[in-house]
Amino acid sequence: MYPFEGVLVTDTQKRKEDVQKWIKGLFKDRITKFLLKNSCLTKKQLETLLIDILVEKVFNIKATYEEKASFRISQKKITRGAFNRTLRQARKNVIKSIYTVILLGYLGILDDSSLYPYLEISNKIKEFKERYERDINEAIDYSILNVLKENIEDSLNELSRVKALAK
Repeated sequence: MYPFEGVLVTDTQKRKEDVQKWIKGLFKDRITKFLLKNSCLTKKQLETLLIDILVEKVFNIKATYEEKASFRISQKKITRGAFNRTLRQARKNVIKSIYTVILLGYLGILDDSSLYPYLEISNKIKEFKERYERDINEAIDYSILNVLKENIEDSLNELSRVKALAK
C-alpha cells in the first residue's frame, strides 16, 4: 500500500508538500537508510522513482516530467531532462537487480533455501512497518518497537555481509 493511498487532495501544492514530507521522513528512517546504502540505487534515484510512482499511481495525476521534477526535495530546480535521466537510471538499476537474482537462481547459486532468510527479513520489515503505523496513534510501549527495529537491523547486517552468499 502506498503512503497516501485513498487520500483525495485537490491542491497541487499540498500534494507536493505531502510527498516531500513523506520522502524526507523516509530518508530519516534507519532501516531505509541501511537498505538504500546497500542497494544499487542512489538517494536521488530512489527519490525520483518514488515521486514518479506517487504522482502517477497514488494521486492519479497525469503530470509532465517537468511538473514531477518540481516535487523533488531539493530546493534547487532541476530540469525535466535531469529528472528523466535519473528516473531512467533508477529503473535500469531495479531491472538489473531483478535480472541478477534471476541469473543467480538459474545458475543454482540462489535457491529457495538461500533466498528464505532474505524473504523472511523482508516480511519482518513489512510487519514492523504495519505495526508501527497502526500503533503510532495509540499509547504503545516504544521499547518493544525499538527491540523489533534493532532485531531487524541486526538481521540486515548479517545478511548483507559478503560471506552471507557463501552459505
